[in-house]
Amino acid sequence: MGVGVRCRITTECQSPGLRTMYFFRFLLIALSTASLGGCAAVVASAGSGLAGNLNAAILNQDDPPLVRDGAPAYLLMLDSFVEGAPENVAVLSAAAELYSAYGAVFVDDPLRARKLTTRGRAYGRRALCAAEEAACGCWEQPFEEFTQTLQQVQVKQVPALYTFGLSWLAFIQAHSDDFSALAKLPQVRAVLQRVQQLDRAYEEANIEHFLGVLNTIRPPALGGDFDAGQAHFQRALAASGGRDLSIKVDYARYYARTLYDRELHDRLLGEVLAADPVQPRLTLFNTLAQDEAKELLASADDYF
Repeated sequence: MGVGVRCRITTECQSPGLRTMYFFRFLLIALSTASLGGCAAVVASAGSGLAGNLNAAILNQDDPPLVRDGAPAYLLMLDSFVEGAPENVAVLSAAAELYSAYGAVFVDDPLRARKLTTRGRAYGRRALCAAEEAACGCWEQPFEEFTQTLQQVQVKQVPALYTFGLSWLAFIQAHSDDFSALAKLPQVRAVLQRVQQLDRAYEEANIEHFLGVLNTIRPPALGGDFDAGQAHFQRALAASGGRDLSIKVDYARYYARTLYDRELHDRLLGEVLAADPVQPRLTLFNTLAQDEAKELLASADDYF
């Protein structure tokens, strides 16, 4: 399992229990909501509801190690789908997101994590190219040109653009000792913002959550925008109806901790622990969130 984003970017290393939440939430939610839906359509066309049922089983699972142990078989299945449909955006997106999620979260070996997330990023790029030829190769462009190219992506390409951004972020996490990789975080943020511009309702709570983290993983002195980050977290909470406990965990971890706001930190985490984790399509994430909240509270006296 890779070291968490904040630990790698700011050298503030945390306990092993704090490694999973951010990237697990960031990448696996995309897998479950976006790509498995597309992949389910592919499988369903062959007369099976396998992927749709797997989707529900993953999201409603309260045993994260079981998900970790079962994922590799699905990786191989997705590879076979890509072989059979190399230009299919839904299949490429599914492969991009699961490779990215698995490599960034569940792999202990850094070299293997880099290999898997590199494959995930390649699938994400292929998905974007298949969806919008004009955007193909944009990742090689300077930032200003890159943002101009993003303007050519339209509403129907939103799912592929979303996948492209998530797979790129997983790659950065796995290569976070490479400053050339870290330098691309503004491009990832621009991708998510373009998704919002095109379709505000598309994964609204998730994107607001992701943007909240991206604006607060660095302290203000190093470029963090905490006013914007807090606004994103609050919109994420409103959009989720409070059911997604991981939003409050990241709000506490990235915003409250960096600003040394102990009162907000403890209140948010206390609300997480008091909540019922069993929610449709969120049980897995909420189970992880409560484990994370316990770790953060246990270390709060030392931190503050």
